[in-house]
Amino acid sequence: MSDDRRRSRSRSRERNEGPPYGGGVAVGGAAPPSMVYNAPPAGALPGLQPQIPGVPNVLLNAQQAAQEKINRELFVGNTPPGTTEMLLMQFLNGAMRRVGLCDPNATPILNCRVNQKFAFVECTSAEVANKTLNLNGIPFLGALLKVSRPSKYTGPPVVASTWQQLTGQAVPTDAMIDSNAEDKVMRELFVGNTTPEMTEQMLKDFLGNAMVQVGLNQTPGNPILTCRVSGKFAFIELRTREEAANALNLNNIPYLGAQLRVGRPSKYTGPITQHGNWEDILAKYMSGELQLPSQGGTGAAATVPAPATAPAPGAGIPAAAAAPSAPASRVVELKNMLSEADLENPDEYEEIMEDTKGECSQFGALKNVIIPRKGEVGMTKIFLEYMTTEDAAKAIQGLAGRTFDGRKVAAAYFDETKFANKDYS
Repeated sequence: MSDDRRRSRSRSRERNEGPPYGGGVAVGGAAPPSMVYNAPPAGALPGLQPQIPGVPNVLLNAQQAAQEKINRELFVGNTPPGTTEMLLMQFLNGAMRRVGLCDPNATPILNCRVNQKFAFVECTSAEVANKTLNLNGIPFLGALLKVSRPSKYTGPPVVASTWQQLTGQAVPTDAMIDSNAEDKVMRELFVGNTTPEMTEQMLKDFLGNAMVQVGLNQTPGNPILTCRVSGKFAFIELRTREEAANALNLNNIPYLGAQLRVGRPSKYTGPITQHGNWEDILAKYMSGELQLPSQGGTGAAATVPAPATAPAPGAGIPAAAAAPSAPASRVVELKNMLSEADLENPDEYEEIMEDTKGECSQFGALKNVIIPRKGEVGMTKIFLEYMTTEDAAKAIQGLAGRTFDGRKVAAAYFDETKFANKDYS
């Protein structure tokens, strides 16, 4: 090839090549798209990368995926000993197929994780989760499973039947949950602040013997029929409604280095039961006002106070419990009940939520419970929203000054407007 031809081809390339980046328009034609500078739209911030069509918003997708998973998840309570993840998942899938809640060959429940007395199951979709709610009350290894939405669910409520309503079956007489649900609620009590060392039999024997010792039982024998332990709390079932009311006087009884909190469960909707605490029984015994049955007396049952009218908001509340700057409201703020470590485990969070609902519903109609998670504003606080200011006042009176895990609880009114705006600072 001659030198003239090589120089000609070189000049041809120079004429067709434009500046490397946006310094003008290439000679001999329009610049390639990658070399054209497009001014940002009016109002756009300089340097802000415009969204490229077809490229997903990763953060938004992650948030949507997390919410979608919550909508597909269900809480399964009252799981008996011996429950494994595979066993429970296979059982629930089979029940769904048997009653036509899913296709005959479908697997509506994908995952399961078991934690002591409860479990969480993940369904294939939110619609399938709604159908799975109809398994509530299904018999399983001698227990009736409680199937419901977890506390972190914020979607619309779903109307569902129970397993008995769906199938027309009667509740087994030997099931852990009595067939007369209304009567059982009246005979059941919540026991909070338990420790891992406390077994069901230990709690049943200890609390039952304490009732017999001070005369809170009506007939001979242990008045406690059953006990169910779940993490940091338990439920006991008494023989009669009257003995359940008497057992409320065991509140604050010390056991294995902890003060047990005895009260009505969150599902209780009956009248407020006026009662004392264990320290009141001890004070009456020391003063001679209480004569134990072993000493020929009538026991503590005869000293249980009669029902009284609800106190006015703020009445009887220690000055340290209700801040003067906070007017009476339906919302109560609790401090010193939780630590950051308590909020790390999602399953532990669920236990704390159930624990709080069960304990604090004994003071009145509890509308809402908010426990900010780790990293959120208000972390380690608990907020209780009652239906009336009178109920909130009783909660402050009953909770302020209690000791929980070695910490003294502070209870005070909280501004309702801030609570409605989710300002938990």
